[in-house]
Amino acid sequence: MTHQLSDNEQKAVDEAAITEYILNTFDDVEAFTTEGVTFFFYDPEQKFPFATLVTQDNDYDRASNLDRPTVFRLNIGVSPDTYQSMFGPRPKRAGESGAVDTGHDFTALDELMPHPVYAPMSWICVLNPSPETFEAVRPLLAEAYQLDVAKHTRRASRY
Repeated sequence: MTHQLSDNEQKAVDEAAITEYILNTFDDVEAFTTEGVTFFFYDPEQKFPFATLVTQDNDYDRASNLDRPTVFRLNIGVSPDTYQSMFGPRPKRAGESGAVDTGHDFTALDELMPHPVYAPMSWICVLNPSPETFEAVRPLLAEAYQLDVAKHTRRASRY
């Protein structure tokens, strides 16, 4: 299930390269794109994604200023333990600003950080990851995928 980065991915990790990586690396994943967001699902019912790519601001999330040219954010749902090992305790829900208070600059490029809205649910993110940062992200994507597979398997076994 490992996928080596292609020459194109090594030069620039853009949304297309990340989408290709996820779809070619993880079994039975579907992508659905709407309104500047690509959702990656293992669950055929598409109830909740394990990762998303966001290319524009929306009404409930403007913290990353994604309306800048060529800026995008990769979001990944990791386990609470992984989140805590990376950033400490999860923050409380977002405040009046719409973003959680973690002390991070949510507009910073190529920096792994808590998700500005979904950090309380153990989501992390990175804007425009470099090839080196994407290498660090690959095991986090694998974890998110495995968590989704396990959740779907548990749900399916109940019926």
